[in-house]
Amino acid sequence: MTNIDVSVIMPVYNCDRYISDAIASLLNQEFAEEPLNYEIIIIDDGSQDQTRQVVEKFSDPKINYYYQNNQGVSVARNHGIQRATGEIVAFIDADDFYLPDKLDAQVNVFRQNPELGIVHSGWRRVDQYGEKIKDETPWDYIPQLDLEDWLKWKPIGTMGTLMFRRDWLEKAGGFTEGLGHAEDVDLILRLSLQGCQAAWLEQVTICYRQHDQNTMRNGITQAQSINRVLENFFMQELPLKIRLMENETRYSTLVWSAWYLYYTGFYQEMTEYLKKSWQYKSTSPMETMVNWAENFSKFSQDMSQDFDADALAKTPEWQDLMAWIISQMALNMR
Repeated sequence: MTNIDVSVIMPVYNCDRYISDAIASLLNQEFAEEPLNYEIIIIDDGSQDQTRQVVEKFSDPKINYYYQNNQGVSVARNHGIQRATGEIVAFIDADDFYLPDKLDAQVNVFRQNPELGIVHSGWRRVDQYGEKIKDETPWDYIPQLDLEDWLKWKPIGTMGTLMFRRDWLEKAGGFTEGLGHAEDVDLILRLSLQGCQAAWLEQVTICYRQHDQNTMRNGITQAQSINRVLENFFMQELPLKIRLMENETRYSTLVWSAWYLYYTGFYQEMTEYLKKSWQYKSTSPMETMVNWAENFSKFSQDMSQDFDADALAKTPEWQDLMAWIISQMALNMR
């Protein structure tokens, strides 16, 4: 039996519109020297569209298709890990697609650095048609990938940028089931806390497709999940230098969550998360409000979106928030 070098796991739920592009990008991988032996494990998480029929059009023996009742992406990925036989495990969402030398380039980093458990890479944001929006290269401002940097920056655009040694995934117990989102951040923090070493491949390897049905559009569950992950993380016994990062981390994540709620149209929930961030602020009230505006502008720019501060300031939700801040300041002056 031929040894498998890489297992690529693709969870899919009702994505017949895009999955052909994803599969084709896996089958058309290019290799500078000897090709890798790799398998494609597709876990259909209860799709009700034509996903199965689309997959069956591909007759390549690399493809292994499994159907399960709908249980969520974490269960689907864990199912894939259980079936994986490769030393290295990669992931791809069914609406994304790999660039041609993705597998070759990242596996070479593992080969050159046997101590690594994770190799991370950059990603390209594309529109629903696959046209380029922007390349994301986080190593420009996050050169190291240790626990402190994972915690502070959480530089994960899509699971497809990451590759793992399978034994580390098994040691960590895979993905936490039941999280609506942020299961990737949760996994990385748990792995890093256990001592799993990570490094960059300073290369864009995957195209992350932005479209109306993308799961990242659900701002409420995204905000709830990422903050629940941090709550659980800081409940653990942690090194002192990590424990001292709690206030800063909780503040910045709550502000990002508030912006994402604004971005996805949940203005009332946005104000609730800004109120939550207030308890973790380290600056004066005025400086904190300026920081909120600066972050909203930066996050919008990062997503190639305009931020209209004046329009936001005129909304009833923002005006109610300002009244709440005034009341908080009055309480503190007593």
